[in-house]
Amino acid sequence: MSRTVVTSPAIPLTHLSIKHGGPSAAVRLRTGKGWSDWLELNACQNGRDGALAAARSNVVVANGATAYEVQVADGSDATVSELNMVDGPRRRIPNPQTNSLPVPRGGRQPTYLPRARWGADESLRFADDGSERFPTEFFPVQTLTVHHSGVYEHNEDPDPAATVRAIYYDQCILQEFGDIGYHLLIDEAGRIYEGRYSDPGGLPVYGPSAGTDGRPLMVNAAHVGGYNAGNIGICLLGRFTSRQPSAAAHRSLVFVLAGLAATGRLAPGAKTNYVNPISGASGTVNVISGHRDWATIGAGPTECPGDAFHPYLGALRQEVAVMLSQFPTPPRRSR
Repeated sequence: MSRTVVTSPAIPLTHLSIKHGGPSAAVRLRTGKGWSDWLELNACQNGRDGALAAARSNVVVANGATAYEVQVADGSDATVSELNMVDGPRRRIPNPQTNSLPVPRGGRQPTYLPRARWGADESLRFADDGSERFPTEFFPVQTLTVHHSGVYEHNEDPDPAATVRAIYYDQCILQEFGDIGYHLLIDEAGRIYEGRYSDPGGLPVYGPSAGTDGRPLMVNAAHVGGYNAGNIGICLLGRFTSRQPSAAAHRSLVFVLAGLAATGRLAPGAKTNYVNPISGASGTVNVISGHRDWATIGAGPTECPGDAFHPYLGALRQEVAVMLSQFPTPPRRSR
Protein backbone atom coordinates (compact mmCIF):
# COMPACT_ATOMS: atom_id res chain seq x y z
CA MET A 1 0.00 0.00 0.00
CA SER A 2 1.49 3.32 -1.06
CA ARG A 3 1.13 6.49 0.97
CA THR A 4 1.41 10.15 0.08
CA VAL A 5 1.75 12.56 3.00
CA VAL A 6 1.66 16.32 2.48
CA THR A 7 2.08 18.43 5.59
CA SER A 8 2.05 21.86 3.99
CA PRO A 9 -0.43 22.47 1.15
CA ALA A 10 0.71 25.07 -1.35
CA ILE A 11 -2.57 27.00 -1.07
CA PRO A 12 -5.37 27.39 1.48
CA LEU A 13 -7.47 24.32 0.71
CA THR A 14 -11.17 24.05 0.08
CA HIS A 15 -11.02 20.76 -1.87
CA LEU A 16 -8.69 18.04 -3.09
CA SER A 17 -8.95 16.17 -6.37
CA ILE A 18 -7.47 12.71 -5.92
CA LYS A 19 -6.93 10.51 -8.95
CA HIS A 20 -5.72 6.92 -8.72
CA GLY A 21 -5.73 3.73 -10.76
CA GLY A 22 -5.88 1.26 -7.90
CA PRO A 23 -8.82 -0.86 -6.77
CA SER A 24 -9.37 1.37 -3.75
CA ALA A 25 -7.86 4.32 -1.93
CA ALA A 26 -8.45 6.47 1.13
CA VAL A 27 -7.62 9.93 2.43
CA ARG A 28 -7.49 11.58 5.82
CA LEU A 29 -7.19 15.27 6.64
CA ARG A 30 -5.57 17.18 9.49
CA THR A 31 -7.31 20.28 10.79
CA GLY A 32 -7.18 22.17 14.07
CA LYS A 33 -9.11 19.26 15.60
CA GLY A 34 -6.40 16.76 14.61
CA TRP A 35 -6.44 13.98 12.04
CA SER A 36 -9.79 12.82 10.68
CA ASP A 37 -10.75 9.19 10.24
CA TRP A 38 -9.76 7.59 6.96
CA LEU A 39 -12.32 8.34 4.23
CA GLU A 40 -12.60 5.67 1.58
CA LEU A 41 -12.49 7.12 -1.93
CA ASN A 42 -15.25 5.68 -4.03
CA ALA A 43 -15.34 7.53 -7.32
CA CYS A 44 -17.62 6.95 -10.25
CA GLN A 45 -15.79 5.81 -13.35
CA ASN A 46 -17.49 8.19 -15.74
CA GLY A 47 -16.32 9.81 -18.96
CA ARG A 48 -17.20 10.80 -22.48
CA ASP A 49 -18.51 8.40 -25.10
CA GLY A 50 -15.74 7.15 -27.34
CA ALA A 51 -12.94 8.21 -24.99
CA LEU A 52 -10.61 6.00 -23.01
CA ALA A 53 -11.84 5.20 -19.50
CA ALA A 54 -10.62 7.84 -17.08
CA ALA A 55 -8.74 6.99 -13.90
CA ARG A 56 -10.88 7.13 -10.79
CA SER A 57 -11.03 10.70 -9.50
CA ASN A 58 -12.57 11.95 -6.25
CA VAL A 59 -13.28 15.49 -5.13
CA VAL A 60 -12.95 15.76 -1.35
CA VAL A 61 -14.07 18.71 0.77
CA ALA A 62 -10.94 19.87 2.63
CA ASN A 63 -11.83 23.21 4.22
CA GLY A 64 -9.22 24.21 6.77
CA ALA A 65 -7.01 21.17 6.21
CA THR A 66 -3.36 21.82 7.02
CA ALA A 67 -2.19 18.37 5.94
CA TYR A 68 -3.51 15.32 4.15
CA GLU A 69 -2.49 11.72 3.63
CA VAL A 70 -3.56 9.45 0.76
CA GLN A 71 -3.10 5.70 0.53
CA VAL A 72 -3.75 3.43 -2.45
CA ALA A 73 -4.44 -0.25 -1.77
CA ASP A 74 -2.35 -1.78 -4.54
CA GLY A 75 0.70 0.40 -3.94
CA SER A 76 0.25 2.52 -7.07
CA ASP A 77 0.61 6.27 -7.02
CA ALA A 78 -2.11 8.84 -6.55
CA THR A 79 -2.19 12.23 -8.23
CA VAL A 80 -3.47 14.93 -5.88
CA SER A 81 -4.51 18.40 -7.06
CA GLU A 82 -4.98 21.07 -4.41
CA LEU A 83 -7.98 23.31 -5.09
CA ASN A 84 -9.25 26.59 -3.67
CA MET A 85 -12.73 27.28 -5.00
CA VAL A 86 -13.44 30.32 -2.81
CA ASP A 87 -10.44 32.65 -2.80
CA GLY A 88 -9.21 31.99 -6.33
CA PRO A 89 -10.20 34.06 -9.36
CA ARG A 90 -13.63 33.36 -10.72
CA ARG A 91 -15.01 34.81 -13.92
CA ARG A 92 -18.08 36.99 -13.33
CA ILE A 93 -20.86 37.01 -15.91
CA PRO A 94 -22.86 40.26 -15.95
CA ASN A 95 -26.65 40.04 -15.91
CA PRO A 96 -26.85 36.24 -16.06
CA GLN A 97 -29.96 34.85 -17.69
CA THR A 98 -32.05 32.84 -15.24
CA ASN A 99 -32.94 29.60 -16.96
CA SER A 100 -36.21 27.79 -16.31
CA LEU A 101 -36.14 24.30 -14.87
CA PRO A 102 -37.72 21.55 -16.96
CA VAL A 103 -40.04 20.54 -14.10
CA PRO A 104 -43.80 20.49 -13.55
CA ARG A 105 -45.33 23.72 -12.35
CA GLY A 106 -47.12 23.65 -9.03
CA GLY A 107 -46.28 22.76 -5.46
CA ARG A 108 -43.18 24.00 -3.71
CA GLN A 109 -40.53 24.92 -6.24
CA PRO A 110 -36.92 24.09 -5.30
CA THR A 111 -34.20 26.71 -5.51
CA TYR A 112 -32.44 26.55 -8.85
CA LEU A 113 -28.97 27.90 -9.68
CA PRO A 114 -27.99 28.20 -13.36
CA ARG A 115 -24.28 28.06 -14.14
CA ALA A 116 -23.74 31.78 -13.66
CA ARG A 117 -25.34 31.67 -10.22
CA TRP A 118 -23.00 28.98 -8.88
CA GLY A 119 -19.95 30.61 -10.41
CA ALA A 120 -19.08 28.44 -13.39
CA ASP A 121 -15.97 29.76 -15.12
CA GLU A 122 -17.11 29.41 -18.71
CA SER A 123 -13.59 30.05 -20.01
CA LEU A 124 -12.61 26.57 -18.80
CA ARG A 125 -14.74 25.05 -21.57
CA PHE A 126 -12.54 26.55 -24.26
CA ALA A 127 -9.03 25.63 -25.46
CA ASP A 128 -6.36 28.23 -26.13
CA ASP A 129 -7.43 28.44 -29.79
CA GLY A 130 -11.00 29.31 -28.77
CA SER A 131 -12.51 25.94 -29.69
CA GLU A 132 -14.86 24.14 -27.32
CA ARG A 133 -13.19 21.30 -25.46
CA PHE A 134 -16.49 19.37 -25.46
CA PRO A 135 -18.62 20.51 -28.43
CA THR A 136 -22.33 20.14 -27.86
CA GLU A 137 -24.29 17.36 -29.57
CA PHE A 138 -28.00 16.75 -29.07
CA PHE A 139 -29.95 13.49 -28.96
CA PRO A 140 -33.44 12.20 -28.07
CA VAL A 141 -33.83 11.31 -24.39
CA GLN A 142 -34.05 7.59 -23.60
CA THR A 143 -33.11 7.28 -19.92
CA LEU A 144 -32.46 9.15 -16.66
CA THR A 145 -29.57 8.11 -14.40
CA VAL A 146 -29.13 8.94 -10.70
CA HIS A 147 -25.65 9.42 -9.24
CA HIS A 148 -24.05 10.43 -5.98
CA SER A 149 -20.88 12.51 -5.94
CA GLY A 150 -19.16 10.41 -3.27
CA VAL A 151 -17.76 13.61 -1.74
CA TYR A 152 -18.80 13.10 1.88
CA GLU A 153 -20.50 10.41 3.93
CA HIS A 154 -21.71 12.93 6.51
CA ASN A 155 -23.41 16.33 6.31
CA GLU A 156 -20.23 18.35 6.53
CA ASP A 157 -20.11 20.47 3.36
CA PRO A 158 -20.19 24.15 4.34
CA ASP A 159 -20.28 25.45 0.75
CA PRO A 160 -22.00 23.16 -1.77
CA ALA A 161 -21.64 25.71 -4.61
CA ALA A 162 -17.87 25.61 -4.11
CA THR A 163 -18.06 21.82 -4.30
CA VAL A 164 -19.93 22.07 -7.60
CA ARG A 165 -17.16 24.37 -8.87
CA ALA A 166 -14.58 21.83 -7.69
CA ILE A 167 -16.37 18.98 -9.48
CA TYR A 168 -16.57 21.16 -12.59
CA TYR A 169 -12.83 21.91 -12.53
CA ASP A 170 -11.97 18.28 -11.80
CA GLN A 171 -14.07 16.88 -14.62
CA CYS A 172 -13.58 19.67 -17.14
CA ILE A 173 -9.82 20.16 -16.77
CA LEU A 174 -8.20 17.46 -14.65
CA GLN A 175 -10.17 14.58 -16.18
CA GLU A 176 -10.27 16.36 -19.56
CA PHE A 177 -14.01 15.92 -20.15
CA GLY A 178 -14.24 19.54 -21.32
CA ASP A 179 -17.17 20.35 -19.00
CA ILE A 180 -18.90 19.04 -15.91
CA GLY A 181 -20.16 15.54 -16.62
CA TYR A 182 -23.63 15.75 -15.02
CA HIS A 183 -26.67 17.57 -16.39
CA LEU A 184 -28.01 18.58 -12.98
CA LEU A 185 -26.73 18.39 -9.40
CA ILE A 186 -28.68 18.56 -6.12
CA ASP A 187 -27.25 19.53 -2.72
CA GLU A 188 -28.37 18.53 0.77
CA ALA A 189 -30.67 21.56 1.10
CA GLY A 190 -32.46 20.56 -2.12
CA ARG A 191 -30.93 23.30 -4.25
CA ILE A 192 -30.58 22.30 -7.90
CA TYR A 193 -27.54 23.30 -9.96
CA GLU A 194 -27.31 23.44 -13.73
CA GLY A 195 -24.52 21.15 -14.86
CA ARG A 196 -23.39 20.48 -18.43
CA TYR A 197 -23.67 23.53 -20.68
CA SER A 198 -26.41 23.12 -23.27
CA ASP A 199 -27.11 26.42 -25.05
CA PRO A 200 -27.84 30.04 -24.16
CA GLY A 201 -31.60 29.46 -24.32
CA GLY A 202 -34.20 29.12 -21.63
CA LEU A 203 -33.73 25.53 -20.42
CA PRO A 204 -30.82 23.57 -19.00
CA VAL A 205 -30.23 20.00 -20.21
CA TYR A 206 -31.85 20.60 -23.61
CA GLY A 207 -30.69 22.17 -26.84
CA PRO A 208 -32.27 24.79 -29.11
CA SER A 209 -34.35 22.42 -31.22
CA ALA A 210 -36.67 19.42 -30.98
CA GLY A 211 -36.54 16.00 -32.58
CA THR A 212 -38.84 14.73 -35.30
CA ASP A 213 -41.37 13.64 -32.66
CA GLY A 214 -41.47 17.10 -31.08
CA ARG A 215 -39.55 16.16 -27.93
CA PRO A 216 -36.63 18.45 -27.01
CA LEU A 217 -33.17 17.02 -27.60
CA MET A 218 -30.76 16.67 -24.67
CA VAL A 219 -27.11 17.73 -24.74
CA ASN A 220 -24.61 14.90 -24.53
CA ALA A 221 -22.61 14.77 -21.29
CA ALA A 222 -20.06 12.51 -19.54
CA HIS A 223 -21.55 10.69 -16.55
CA VAL A 224 -21.71 7.01 -17.66
CA GLY A 225 -18.71 6.22 -19.84
CA GLY A 226 -19.83 4.80 -23.19
CA TYR A 227 -23.55 5.25 -22.42
CA ASN A 228 -24.11 9.01 -22.34
CA ALA A 229 -25.93 9.91 -25.54
CA GLY A 230 -29.65 9.89 -24.78
CA ASN A 231 -28.98 9.50 -21.05
CA ILE A 232 -29.59 12.42 -18.64
CA GLY A 233 -27.44 12.37 -15.47
CA ILE A 234 -28.59 13.81 -12.13
CA CYS A 235 -26.07 13.83 -9.28
CA LEU A 236 -26.86 14.09 -5.56
CA LEU A 237 -24.03 15.75 -3.64
CA GLY A 238 -22.95 13.36 -0.90
CA ARG A 239 -22.17 9.73 -0.40
CA PHE A 240 -24.92 7.28 0.41
CA THR A 241 -23.17 4.07 1.40
CA SER A 242 -24.66 4.04 4.91
CA ARG A 243 -27.30 6.79 4.91
CA GLN A 244 -30.09 8.16 2.76
CA PRO A 245 -30.17 11.57 1.06
CA SER A 246 -31.74 14.37 3.08
CA ALA A 247 -35.51 14.88 2.82
CA ALA A 248 -34.94 18.13 0.90
CA ALA A 249 -32.58 16.49 -1.61
CA HIS A 250 -35.01 13.59 -2.01
CA ARG A 251 -37.93 15.95 -2.75
CA SER A 252 -35.92 17.84 -5.34
CA LEU A 253 -34.77 14.61 -6.98
CA VAL A 254 -38.36 13.38 -7.34
CA PHE A 255 -39.38 16.81 -8.64
CA VAL A 256 -36.63 16.90 -11.26
CA LEU A 257 -37.12 13.30 -12.39
CA ALA A 258 -40.86 13.93 -12.83
CA GLY A 259 -40.17 17.03 -14.91
CA LEU A 260 -37.62 15.29 -17.08
CA ALA A 261 -39.93 12.29 -17.54
CA ALA A 262 -42.79 14.60 -18.54
CA THR A 263 -40.66 16.56 -20.98
CA GLY A 264 -39.24 13.38 -22.52
CA ARG A 265 -42.54 11.46 -22.43
CA LEU A 266 -40.89 8.72 -20.40
CA ALA A 267 -42.66 6.17 -18.18
CA PRO A 268 -40.80 6.23 -14.83
CA GLY A 269 -41.47 2.57 -13.98
CA ALA A 270 -40.69 1.13 -17.40
CA LYS A 271 -37.66 -0.54 -18.92
CA THR A 272 -36.27 0.46 -22.28
CA ASN A 273 -33.86 -0.94 -24.84
CA TYR A 274 -31.23 1.75 -24.74
CA VAL A 275 -29.17 2.24 -27.91
CA ASN A 276 -26.27 4.68 -27.98
CA PRO A 277 -26.77 6.65 -31.21
CA ILE A 278 -23.01 7.28 -31.45
CA SER A 279 -21.52 3.83 -30.85
CA GLY A 280 -24.47 1.47 -31.13
CA ALA A 281 -23.83 0.08 -27.62
CA SER A 282 -27.14 -1.21 -26.32
CA GLY A 283 -28.93 -3.06 -23.56
CA THR A 284 -32.12 -3.18 -21.54
CA VAL A 285 -32.17 -0.80 -18.56
CA ASN A 286 -34.74 0.89 -16.34
CA VAL A 287 -35.89 4.26 -17.64
CA ILE A 288 -34.79 5.60 -14.24
CA SER A 289 -31.56 3.83 -13.29
CA GLY A 290 -28.72 4.17 -10.83
CA HIS A 291 -25.22 4.51 -12.23
CA ARG A 292 -24.26 1.00 -11.09
CA ASP A 293 -27.11 -0.51 -13.13
CA TRP A 294 -25.28 0.34 -16.35
CA ALA A 295 -22.56 -2.18 -15.44
CA THR A 296 -25.00 -4.95 -16.40
CA ILE A 297 -24.77 -3.89 -20.06
CA GLY A 298 -21.08 -3.03 -20.22
CA ALA A 299 -20.28 0.15 -18.29
CA GLY A 300 -17.55 0.08 -15.65
CA PRO A 301 -18.39 -1.12 -12.14
CA THR A 302 -19.24 1.46 -9.48
CA GLU A 303 -20.93 1.71 -6.09
CA CYS A 304 -22.84 4.82 -7.25
CA PRO A 305 -25.42 5.99 -6.10
CA GLY A 306 -24.53 4.22 -2.84
CA ASP A 307 -25.27 0.91 -1.14
CA ALA A 308 -27.87 2.51 1.13
CA PHE A 309 -29.69 4.53 -1.51
CA HIS A 310 -29.61 2.22 -4.53
CA PRO A 311 -32.16 -0.29 -3.11
CA TYR A 312 -34.63 2.58 -2.78
CA LEU A 313 -34.74 3.31 -6.52
CA GLY A 314 -37.78 1.09 -7.04
CA ALA A 315 -39.78 3.18 -4.56
CA LEU A 316 -38.32 6.32 -6.12
CA ARG A 317 -39.74 5.36 -9.50
CA GLN A 318 -43.16 5.01 -7.91
CA GLU A 319 -42.89 8.45 -6.29
CA VAL A 320 -41.93 9.97 -9.62
CA ALA A 321 -44.91 8.29 -11.30
CA VAL A 322 -47.28 9.69 -8.66
CA MET A 323 -45.92 13.21 -9.08
CA LEU A 324 -45.98 12.88 -12.86
CA SER A 325 -49.67 11.93 -12.71
CA GLN A 326 -50.36 15.18 -10.88
CA PHE A 327 -48.74 17.21 -13.64
CA PRO A 328 -49.69 15.41 -16.86
CA THR A 329 -48.88 18.28 -19.22
CA PRO A 330 -45.17 18.62 -20.11
CA PRO A 331 -43.76 22.06 -19.24
CA ARG A 332 -43.51 24.51 -22.11
CA ARG A 333 -40.12 25.56 -23.34
CA SER A 334 -39.16 29.11 -22.41
CA ARG A 335 -37.12 30.80 -25.12
